Amino acid sequence: MTPHNEAKKEDIAKIVIMPGDPLRAKYIAENFLSNYKLVNSVRNIYCYTGTYKNKEITVMASGMGMPSMGIYSYELFKFYDVDTIIRIGSCGGYSKNLKLFDIILSEQVFSESNYALNLNNDDCHLVSASLQTNSIIEETSKEINIDIIKGTTMCTECFDLYMTDINQVFSRISKDIKPLAAEMEAFALFYNAKLLGKKASCLMSVVDINNGITQSATSEEREKGLSNMIKLALESSLKL
Repeated sequence: MTPHNEAKKEDIAKIVIMPGDPLRAKYIAENFLSNYKLVNSVRNIYCYTGTYKNKEITVMASGMGMPSMGIYSYELFKFYDVDTIIRIGSCGGYSKNLKLFDIILSEQVFSESNYALNLNNDDCHLVSASLQTNSIIEETSKEINIDIIKGTTMCTECFDLYMTDINQVFSRISKDIKPLAAEMEAFALFYNAKLLGKKASCLMSVVDINNGITQSATSEEREKGLSNMIKLALESSLKL
């Protein structure tokens, strides 16, 4: 156990699906898992372990932002011997070709954050997902006919729709980095996986679009629109 997780080591599966919202973790457990059990509720960060098509899976919330994801994913990798974490969450889209509820698979994530510098004295701002896990997710998406869009994404320290001028952020980024979308957790997850020799991927569903025509999904639409992403993560887990 850790100060943030009361689960016993044997309570956590080798594969973890990680939404941000604790209630989304509860929703996944109740609607997709069999024989599930709540194994952590410290700080209301719900963690459930059950089976999906006879495969043991843990679903645990990360909370919002890199510090929260950083703590929970580090502990899962380091102290609970988790092999693979697949983050599933929402994102804001920047590409003009994106539509609400398109699913993005992050190949690499850029961040202006000093997360890596703070954690490991490493001036790192670009980190890749697990090629092996991403390949399995891509293969699975074709098998179950769920379209995905692959590319570079950005991880921010504040909600991008609240930024004073997002264009100034883009002006600081190398022209070689063209983020499709932004969220707030994947950089910490990918960096922890890199540091600890583990595997991590991130699937995102577009719920806001800020590409000149602002669109935003309602809370109800977000809940219903994330089902394909959840299914893709769970089906991919069967091959891990």
